[in-house]
Amino acid sequence: MKLFDVYPINDITIVKAKGSYVWDDQGQQYLDLYGGHAVISIGHTHPHYVQRITDQLNKVGFYSNSIHIPLQEELADKLGKLSSRPEYRLFLCNSGAEANENALKLASFHNGRKKVVAFSKSFHGRTSLAVAATDNPAIVAPVNQTDNVVFLPFNDEAALGAYFTRHGEEVSSVIVEGIQGVGGISEASAGFLRAISRLCKEHGAVFIADSVQCGYGRSGKFFSQDHAGVDADIYTMAKGMGNGFPVAGIIIAPHLQGKHGMLGTTFGGNHLACAAALAVLEVMEREQLIANAAQVGDYLMTELRKIPQLTRVRGKGLMIGFDLPDELKELRKNLLFKQRIFTGEARPNTIRLLPSLALRRKDADAFLDSIQEEIHAMALNTQP
Repeated sequence: MKLFDVYPINDITIVKAKGSYVWDDQGQQYLDLYGGHAVISIGHTHPHYVQRITDQLNKVGFYSNSIHIPLQEELADKLGKLSSRPEYRLFLCNSGAEANENALKLASFHNGRKKVVAFSKSFHGRTSLAVAATDNPAIVAPVNQTDNVVFLPFNDEAALGAYFTRHGEEVSSVIVEGIQGVGGISEASAGFLRAISRLCKEHGAVFIADSVQCGYGRSGKFFSQDHAGVDADIYTMAKGMGNGFPVAGIIIAPHLQGKHGMLGTTFGGNHLACAAALAVLEVMEREQLIANAAQVGDYLMTELRKIPQLTRVRGKGLMIGFDLPDELKELRKNLLFKQRIFTGEARPNTIRLLPSLALRRKDADAFLDSIQEEIHAMALNTQP
């Protein structure tokens, strides 16, 4: 049997990882500034993380949600404290798409409505309703297409207000990334997020803050929406929540009530997942990684803005994007294969940086040196 061919693959096999570095099967070291789609939040194979999971595996690896799992309550308590939302409730699942799917369903259960407002260049996942709310027709199968989702321009308060004026009583929820990831590191303005919050309150709609990629401390605050000083009704989480272990969840404001059977999952909140998620929060707290993300991220963006060939350097914390001119469109590939640095991309010519929140300044400096070296080399190669 062969693998189903849906992924474009770089010809690299990683066999070892530590902190912000990985090594391939040839012994070559790479600086990891992508973290496997923003997943590696506390660094690869952090010893506390490894020990937490190992200890739990030696006790019990899995049982279903039909029994009492104290680790879930421990995780909820820790998450409530670090996110400054102890009054919210936690539902655990397995992936970012599943988190958004459950958030959208819960909103519809809450107010009995069907209409979902999403935004241009959004990405919310690949499951049925999550992908319907994703602005990429190429990954929306015919069976996923629905008239229940409307796309409005991102960061357009006037368009949002006009839609609510006409259809506000039909809107079940508004789902928005505080910083769009796949959409190219585009930040929702504070005014836009405040308008969403206000309009949802006025019309009885549910404000869903998709924090799958931009949450969990990556922006320099626990949720990127916190920079706007707003409180969403539901926050969705995944990616860095488990540092590579599949775990996700939603936290839910007190006025949204649950009942037995409303939501459910087989693997969500299992013993190993909770151990991994607890280890992440414990390391984030002990090593002050949210503050480190803010400080190192500010430094990186300041220095990147000094490189004249890079444009629109943007982001918050360690969620950073910048654009390239056409003559540098091969820069990401060259960084990987010549400079041995993993970065991400967004089309057409955007590089995304999503490293561990534990990234050190000296690693940031190594990247800055490498990117300038590669830009210089590419410029020489294009001279007549």
